[in-house]
Amino acid sequence: MYFIELSQNAQKFLDKIDFELKNRIEKTLKRLESNPVPSDAKFLGRQKDEKIFRYRIGKYRALYLIDEKNKTILVTKIDKRDKVYD
Repeated sequence: MYFIELSQNAQKFLDKIDFELKNRIEKTLKRLESNPVPSDAKFLGRQKDEKIFRYRIGKYRALYLIDEKNKTILVTKIDKRDKVYD
């Protein structure tokens, strides 16, 4: 089982959006605890010892790192599809 952490950017985004969308995104991210690489996640590359993935949540995307050694998932950014990769 993995532990999910949110970066300041990801938390800031969740704080700004409406309640229903926030719950939907949080519920979807919670699924990563039991399966950190679901079939609809896309591997983007590596940063040091951590793997970088993209997870699709409707019109939104979440970018996250997996630290296998510490069993943590760091969600670095959440935003609309056209803005998340900037």
